Amino acid sequence: MIHFTKAFVRRWLNELLHINDTPERTATAFALGVFFGFSPFLGFHTLFAVALAFLLNLNRVAVILGVYSNVPWTIAAYYTFTTWIGSLITRTKFPPDLRERIMAVFEQSHLHYEFWRQLATILRPLLWPFVVGSLLGAVVVASIAYPLALAFVRRARDAGHRLHDMMQHHHKH
Repeated sequence: MIHFTKAFVRRWLNELLHINDTPERTATAFALGVFFGFSPFLGFHTLFAVALAFLLNLNRVAVILGVYSNVPWTIAAYYTFTTWIGSLITRTKFPPDLRERIMAVFEQSHLHYEFWRQLATILRPLLWPFVVGSLLGAVVVASIAYPLALAFVRRARDAGHRLHDMMQHHHKH
């Protein structure tokens, strides 16, 4: 799994570096994608992010890379944490038996209507904490992603230009 993660990150960074746009616009597109990737719009995040990228004429590749920076092995922890933060902000109490009720629902087949009805009933009181917490989390994560992406793209492109200049100088002599 670690090898897969390293290869994924390497490929992702390589794609981000080869976008023909200014570093600022690339970082903006990436941060927009990160916002949607960590937003409460789960399931619609790609559609919304790409639509906004088209409207703002931002690079769709950078946006999609940002959207999918919220990887499957972090998604549950992120949404659990941000829903908890949202519950503190909205002053919503978690039902004391929430874990047991969810575990009981997951003993049923997810292919049946009753599974989804019961799950919705259990989770309904946490809808606003989920929305508030994950929106706040998305703003925070995107705010961190922008300067990091900007610094990364600038540094890598400067290094690429220096390497290109060295190669050109070497070929002249």
